[in-house]
Amino acid sequence: MDTENFLLQVKSLHAGYGPTRVLHGLDFGVVRGGVTALLGANGAGKTTTLRAISGMVRISGEILFDGTPISGLATEAIAARGVAHVPDGRGTFMELSVEENLRLGAYTKRGDPRPDMERMFGYFPKLKQRFRQQAGTLSGGEQQMLAIARALMLHPRLLLLDEPSFGLAPLIVREIFAIMRQIIAAEGTSILVVEQNASLALAIAERAYLLETGRIVMSGLAADIRKDEAVRRSYLGY
Repeated sequence: MDTENFLLQVKSLHAGYGPTRVLHGLDFGVVRGGVTALLGANGAGKTTTLRAISGMVRISGEILFDGTPISGLATEAIAARGVAHVPDGRGTFMELSVEENLRLGAYTKRGDPRPDMERMFGYFPKLKQRFRQQAGTLSGGEQQMLAIARALMLHPRLLLLDEPSFGLAPLIVREIFAIMRQIIAAEGTSILVVEQNASLALAIAERAYLLETGRIVMSGLAADIRKDEAVRRSYLGY
């Protein structure tokens, strides 16, 4: 495994909440300029893994971002280094407009945010149509698009996506993942996506890791994992 191909490297990661340990020594990497998938059932520790990378939970172990340790940094400091996190539930400000949500995404950046908004409208034209609309009145798919667009306003090098397909119609999910591919091609953004929809995630990812009860039980090229009989039976349904 060529570690130089990883923008993010996680080594012996342990994390939890209070006395409850959730992650038990994870080792994995996020591919540069591509999609890495973290798969697993509910309660496997996927969301906690993203929170650990973002500095939202206490950890032991090592997290390297482009070779530099970020373990122990505050969430704001990790974001400033180029890590954007779209949490489960999307995290949009429902009472604010699409425009206001996007402006908040650029809150640490000096200068006029409108060019970056136009960049986002190139990926998500539906948001331009809803520019003045309150986020809470958008459809689920539009809210997910807004959450991703807001995270991209600061040109992050790494985008963490937590269950982007949850609660969305298959057609909308395919549209969002196609847009993610456009973003990678145009901007070189690396993506770590947490998904219960293993079939979808393995179809778009270069590399994947299967998490069970806080431990990685399988890792490798997504195409190889997709062919694994146990994965097909337990996660792909065929």
